[in-house]
Amino acid sequence: MADNGHPKARRDGLVLRELPEELLVYDTETHEAHCLNATAAFVWKQCDGTTSVAEISDRARGTFETEMDDEVVWTALEDLWKRQLLEGEPAPAREGTMSRSQVLPRAGIVAAVSVPVVTSIVAPTAAHAATCSPSGQQCSSGQLCCPDTPCPAGGVCP
Repeated sequence: MADNGHPKARRDGLVLRELPEELLVYDTETHEAHCLNATAAFVWKQCDGTTSVAEISDRARGTFETEMDDEVVWTALEDLWKRQLLEGEPAPAREGTMSRSQVLPRAGIVAAVSVPVVTSIVAPTAAHAATCSPSGQQCSSGQLCCPDTPCPAGGVCP
């Protein structure tokens, strides 16, 4: 990233799934899943390392047909940096940065749907996601053996 005014989206180690009103991003390095609403997804897609925050704001105004100032874009960028979805160092603390609670009233009710939102969860690895232990595996009380039978007294799945 040349500078913080021209953010660049991280692409390596991410699995993307576009849905009509959101973008799902799975980070294969951290095993976190992120859901970006339409506004946050739009901002992230504009981050090519050459487009400025002001240009992203202009494009967003045209796309969403609503007022969207640089502060709304900065709110999205800060969320994306926190989740390591942008390359480089986060933007430095800026005196003028407004919190999400400050952006909402200023944006107004009409633009409230355009406030960027990124939600995240930690996704289990394949080993942790297993719901039952296969035949011949050690098990413990309360654990299920495949196919959905309780662990026997001997501690080995049948």
